[in-house]
Amino acid sequence: MGSNVENLGALKRRFDISVSLEKLQDEIDLRLKKLARTTKLHGFRPGKVPLSLVKQMYGVQVQQDVINDAIHKEFKDTVKENDLKIAGYPHFENKLTNDNDALYTVSATFEVYPEIIAGDLSNQNIEQFNVQVGEADIDKTIGIISKQRVTFEPADRAAIIGDRVKIDYHGVIDGNDFAGGKANDVQLILGDGKFLKEFENSLIGMKAGNQKSFDVVFPQDYHGKEVAGKTVTFEVKINELEAPIFPTVDADFAKSLGVLDGDLEKLREGIKKDLEREVSKRSRSKLKEQVMKAILETTQIEAPDVLINQEMDRLLQNAKNDLEARGVKASELSLKPDLFKEKAEYRVKLGLILAELVRVHSIKTNPAHIRSIIEDAAQSYENPEQVVKWHYASPDRLQEAESLALEENIVDWALDQVKLTNKTITFDELMGIS
Repeated sequence: MGSNVENLGALKRRFDISVSLEKLQDEIDLRLKKLARTTKLHGFRPGKVPLSLVKQMYGVQVQQDVINDAIHKEFKDTVKENDLKIAGYPHFENKLTNDNDALYTVSATFEVYPEIIAGDLSNQNIEQFNVQVGEADIDKTIGIISKQRVTFEPADRAAIIGDRVKIDYHGVIDGNDFAGGKANDVQLILGDGKFLKEFENSLIGMKAGNQKSFDVVFPQDYHGKEVAGKTVTFEVKINELEAPIFPTVDADFAKSLGVLDGDLEKLREGIKKDLEREVSKRSRSKLKEQVMKAILETTQIEAPDVLINQEMDRLLQNAKNDLEARGVKASELSLKPDLFKEKAEYRVKLGLILAELVRVHSIKTNPAHIRSIIEDAAQSYENPEQVVKWHYASPDRLQEAESLALEENIVDWALDQVKLTNKTITFDELMGIS
């Protein structure tokens, strides 16, 4: 049987397991006899291979299998006897025995799940944001949509912010060229920030065909080390100048956005509903973030390293998959698991605490709640019904929706425990909260 369990730290444990080869010999012999019934060897009929030959061929492997099975059984018995909750997988290490080879001993090292005692949330202050979508918010959204549909046409006047220009430029530092300091027919929209603000502002007032020389001081933290903190003298010529033409907000504009009869009031109503839906999601998300932070801050917990390492590996793989999907070769980047350690530790700790809250307070969900979460997420797609079917076609995707439903119920439970303060803010303020 396993020896006394040693504490090697907050969560790390170890105990030795010894098995007697003499006591295992009957099992070894039994397995070899079973194996002999099906063993095939040239010169012998199937099942007629001498047991001595079977032992020569498979004896070592069979013995090791029986030993491993015995060790794992003793490990499970010791874990059960000591009421240990194992996190991850144990590490077995062979130990040398001083007496003889009749005793096979291994050392089992592993981590256990922490004891979790949820903290008191009654003194935690949580802000609930109240936002009313107004006419100004709708006007601003229409303005953004209008800018997205802007066209340009040649203009015979001085350049202003918002114009699109095509330029040749040549920059020098103390009269010397530098890498990337020269280009022809470069297109930019003044005020968009593609170039340094000082550079773009220097083009304001110029016309197509004009040429100008001016200095630009690059910031000390500029990504290009060759020019960072230095003064560059540019010679710039504007080859083309185009003025922006914004679409008229009329019936045709409304039709282009899906309002079939072109009714502008219907367009504004639709935009308002979209903004209110975004407000609801954003407000709930910010509320959830505060709740999760409060739960984590009020509960002291040590997370098993094995679970953190597993989560780090998972986050790393997700990052690589995301990069590959964007056409970036992850193999060319120096991505290491340690980059995700802080996030992994946060997620593991929070996950353990939430699981305990679900158990202790019998927090549950139901199929209707899960479906509502799936249907709500599907509304942002062109074919919501297909998205709903896609979720229900996969147990993993359905499990993810169930987890989200449980988290929502945990948030509702926590809101009954904390000090909740209502705070009225604007739509822009809500969108700007990081």
